[in-house]
Amino acid sequence: MSTTKRLLSLDVFRGLTIAFMILVNCPGSWSSVYGMLLHAEWHGCTPTDLVFPFFLFIVGIAISFSLSRRKAESADKGKVYRKIISRTLWIIGIGLLLNGAFKFNLATWRIPGVLFRIGIVYGICAMIYMVTTARQQLWIAAAFLLGYWALMTLVPVPGQGYASLEMGKDLGAWLDRLVFGGHVWRHAKTWDPEGLLSTVPALATCIGGILAGTWIRGSMEAFAKWTAIFAVGFLLVLGGLLWGEVFPINKQLWTSSYVLYHSGWALLTLGTVWWLVDVKGYKGWTKPFVWFGMNPLFIFVQHSVIVKIMLAIKIDGSSSYAWIYNNMFLSWLSPKNASLAFALMHVGINLFVAWVLYKKKVFIKV
Repeated sequence: MSTTKRLLSLDVFRGLTIAFMILVNCPGSWSSVYGMLLHAEWHGCTPTDLVFPFFLFIVGIAISFSLSRRKAESADKGKVYRKIISRTLWIIGIGLLLNGAFKFNLATWRIPGVLFRIGIVYGICAMIYMVTTARQQLWIAAAFLLGYWALMTLVPVPGQGYASLEMGKDLGAWLDRLVFGGHVWRHAKTWDPEGLLSTVPALATCIGGILAGTWIRGSMEAFAKWTAIFAVGFLLVLGGLLWGEVFPINKQLWTSSYVLYHSGWALLTLGTVWWLVDVKGYKGWTKPFVWFGMNPLFIFVQHSVIVKIMLAIKIDGSSSYAWIYNNMFLSWLSPKNASLAFALMHVGINLFVAWVLYKKKVFIKV
């Protein structure tokens, strides 16, 4: 397979991830949601807990495909590094603006967040990819996971005197309070699920995607690639479950066992999509997900802005978000089905915009 050939399955996988992200982020009411569409409260993992790591895994695959030619060139790579830094800063900047949109309060303006993490992880992993071999990348990812495990389970939390994995009492939460103060996730107030320390194992998630992309770009026969992807995916899921017995699978902490677990599922999902779409050619069902997958950053920002606007606009004393849910969905559906239908409405709105952009060949990048 050519190193420059675009994988349709990567766009489909990315689009599936974006669609599911919108579905789980936009329920009519958080008190009426089917369990699989909620995050695990602390330890454990639901399908919803796979959305963000899948996206970071895809970022890694995209790094492998987009930078492979430039990495192989012997010319000065300064332009590539400047582009990586520029893109990193743009993603972080957009995330900060989004965090402060419509309800800006300097005292509580959230600094970390989804785009903050994506930007940091992209920048560091792209640099790692440019200067290391695949074998070195594997060792770096292993060092991140083992080092994080040691920090979280062996290092006493300052002011507490012992290591802890309890909510708000772990080393990462302490570091978030030290560095960010009140500029963290408003629902937690004393820690952030996209905090600094848990970004370390998130780097391993992205490196896993880089390694997967490198493997897929290789010259091995398709069936052998597919078999290896599924075998490694299965082993990673199993490894995550086993490691989880001593270092619990936890999305909020982004534990090392969670990295193995979600990376395994990412490989199994990507392997399935890749085999169906790029190998067997079953493409008829893929169009909506391609539309999403071609403009992922824009769609992510757009869906967040739409929600913020709906929450800001008032109708009869309540937000338009609540008014539409109560009057157009809850009035004739059961609470959970109404909440799901409302979320599907958001998927449809964003899909329409993605379709328009695709038809006009507008692909927004930073």
